[in-house]
Amino acid sequence: MSTDDLLARHRAVMPDWMPIYYQEPVEIVSGSGRRVTDATGRTYLDFFGGVLTNMLGYDIPEIREAVQRQLATGVVHTSTLYLIRNQVELAERIVAVSGIADARVFFTNSGTEANEAALLAATNYRRSHQILAVRNSYHGRSYATMGITGHRSWSASALNPLQVSWLHSGERLRGLLARLGPDEQLDAAEEDLREILATQTAGDVACLIAEPIQGVGGFVHGPDGLLGTWKKVLDESGILLISDEVQTGWGRTGEHFWGYQAHGVVPDLLTFAKGIGNGFALAGVVGRADVLNCVPAISFSTFGGNPVSTAAGVAVLDYLRDHDLQANAARTGALLHTGLDEAAARHPIVGEVRGKGLMLAIEIVRPGTSEPDPAATAAVFEACRAGGLLVGKGGLYGNVLRMGPPLTLTDDEAREGLAILVDAIASVSASVSATVEGVTA
Repeated sequence: MSTDDLLARHRAVMPDWMPIYYQEPVEIVSGSGRRVTDATGRTYLDFFGGVLTNMLGYDIPEIREAVQRQLATGVVHTSTLYLIRNQVELAERIVAVSGIADARVFFTNSGTEANEAALLAATNYRRSHQILAVRNSYHGRSYATMGITGHRSWSASALNPLQVSWLHSGERLRGLLARLGPDEQLDAAEEDLREILATQTAGDVACLIAEPIQGVGGFVHGPDGLLGTWKKVLDESGILLISDEVQTGWGRTGEHFWGYQAHGVVPDLLTFAKGIGNGFALAGVVGRADVLNCVPAISFSTFGGNPVSTAAGVAVLDYLRDHDLQANAARTGALLHTGLDEAAARHPIVGEVRGKGLMLAIEIVRPGTSEPDPAATAAVFEACRAGGLLVGKGGLYGNVLRMGPPLTLTDDEAREGLAILVDAIASVSASVSATVEGVTA
């Protein structure tokens, strides 16, 4: 059956608000390493990894064998009403690397659920439904997490069970803080938080939830130390800090294992998901015991921490550390960042290259301005696919190319992907420049 037939069937049974990439959508039917193959037999180098989820790549023997061992027992699910060895072993490993003293872990199926669980704990601990969140953020698609998502494209409902006050983001191209240097931005962020607490809240705020690098927002991030600046103010009133590490965790930024570690701070709670399962549904929240233990009623996640997903998680975390993939992310990420910076200097449609490690973004603008250019972004996006490279999109204005390759990316694959990216940017930049010259002639 053709992809066209599958697309028609998809549209007949799926809701209209589920996006599908590309003018000619791709059905991925197999994968190996950092490459995937579609239904037509075309192979692509994957720089998006199922939205940063296939963190080790595809068909990794150690992960497959761990899952097969669990499947061979005949036990796919028991529920957390029974002891689950894989769950306990994974929780022990996560506690050990979390950086949080006397921590506890609660497993869920997705980052959305992990953030919901963190909000449940924080609001109970503080006996308040007042939340601080960050503009341009994304935390999930459920009722409460949409309420703390500062990104209109992903806020599907104006209804909100929480009272939310919004902090300025680390946006560097536009906005009130963009014109400031790093130190000035930290000072302004502190003033912003203090003013919000004094004017928009009743004082007894539950928590601030923040992404060290904003994922869906286009990999926007403030200067190092931003979370620490905020926490200094939060600690004055006992307000909790939740670090949303759904996209920044597990060494992806290269310089640290967790995104929060760039900020001289330890959060009270951190949420994780995506890469830890390498495609299996696995997420959770890890945090201070007194905070996570404060939930006053019985609660559990039916499938969270199930034997199969946590078997995969244990194998993923062991593989990650045994192969020092954080260092690999730092090296290959620097290779990509340097090449993209050089391309940006030559091609005026590139407004900014940003990110850390293997979490990189290219913001596409109209030449000579900071005005977003979603049409040119879409053209570069399609050109990458035509060249054999899969990347992601995002940003508040839909004008950001996002790259989150598997952390196993090799230097040669980084150079290969970089060449395709630069060619795509050059082609579209030349076309845009020609159009601009034609209009002004």
